[in-house]
Amino acid sequence: MRITDLIVDPRSLGSKLWLVDVLPAYEYQNNRRTDTILGYRYIIALPEKGLEKISVRIDGAKRMEAPNGYVEVRFDNLELFLYWGNSRQPQVGARAAGIHLVNPKA
Repeated sequence: MRITDLIVDPRSLGSKLWLVDVLPAYEYQNNRRTDTILGYRYIIALPEKGLEKISVRIDGAKRMEAPNGYVEVRFDNLELFLYWGNSRQPQVGARAAGIHLVNPKA
């Protein structure tokens, strides 16, 4: 079994997810970034994990603007996975199908 075949449970992030920033997710070709935006990375602070952050990628159009401060959000089909970056250490990545405010203002 390969470590990348393991499924990491999204519940391990905690019950509260705070959106703090939104950044474009670019396409890469031959290890070089292109100008093509494939989707967006939603930067999430984890209050139950000492405010550690994780980036959740959602392909397609921008679903939400970066907040002034933070807002609590939830994701559709949130999936965590392991991958290796340049550091040769396993990293945790995240992707989802959608993002929503937990308490939208009326």
